[in-house]
Amino acid sequence: MDIIKVVTPRGLELKGAIFGNNSNDTVLIMITGICSNVFQNELLYTTGKLLEENGISCIIAHAHDSFSCFAYSDFSIGKQRHAGVFNDDFNMVYEDVESYVKYAKEMGFKNIILGGHSLGSNKIIHYLGNTPDNFVDYFIVSSPVDIMHWWEVMPNINKCYDMAKSWVETGKGDDILPFLFGGFSPMTANTVLGFYHADNLKNCPVLSHQGEINSLYNIKPEGTFIIGSKDSVTGENPKRFMETLNSWTKHPECNQVIEIPDASHIFYGKHDIYAQTILDCILKHFSPVGV
Repeated sequence: MDIIKVVTPRGLELKGAIFGNNSNDTVLIMITGICSNVFQNELLYTTGKLLEENGISCIIAHAHDSFSCFAYSDFSIGKQRHAGVFNDDFNMVYEDVESYVKYAKEMGFKNIILGGHSLGSNKIIHYLGNTPDNFVDYFIVSSPVDIMHWWEVMPNINKCYDMAKSWVETGKGDDILPFLFGGFSPMTANTVLGFYHADNLKNCPVLSHQGEINSLYNIKPEGTFIIGSKDSVTGENPKRFMETLNSWTKHPECNQVIEIPDASHIFYGKHDIYAQTILDCILKHFSPVGV
């Protein structure tokens, strides 16, 4: 695994990680979710490593501030923990995803697969549904989020929002809230408000019915939707959640929906199965060099 630097048109340097290199024909670009980077999330490392071992490159595409790790006190367990991705600019989602896609194209990969996990899936749906380019050959959406439903069911949300709004109004938007957003992530006040108002990411409105589905309909390449059967973020029937998303695409018969039994939203304890599922999807459509 090597660290890469991808510069956006606005001049921001995004730091990602790559498994494999451009001697392979095929690359998976995996857009990460909130509070997720290759060092913190074993799911990402496991997937990248397995793909590399099978002749497929993998770029772990971190967001705005994924490498800024810091220590904080988690009083629920009485220990110091490290976290990152506390600062994101959701207005720049399209530009960030596009920068990774163009980076892969400039490296010379023949087959570009765009994947995402959790909010990373919402990001790739936004990009794919709005890009005029045809750089992406296949997509893999896993564990996407109906943002407004998510906002209703996660802990601390209203408390976070009220404090974030107050802090932004008093010029403290870049300060980190004193408790975990949604019970799991440190986050700046600006990022909290940005998340709530991120209309460009409200593209999976299966449960809340608040958002848009044009982005899904406008996706041009074929792809796969992956979900865990115990994904608590997607309501009582995760597979039906994903089937509904697929039904909103232009050609749902060309895509597949895969449910991983007994897997949660983050596929805890199922990282190997998740990675193998990703590999199987890719091998079904693209053969690595020498095979």
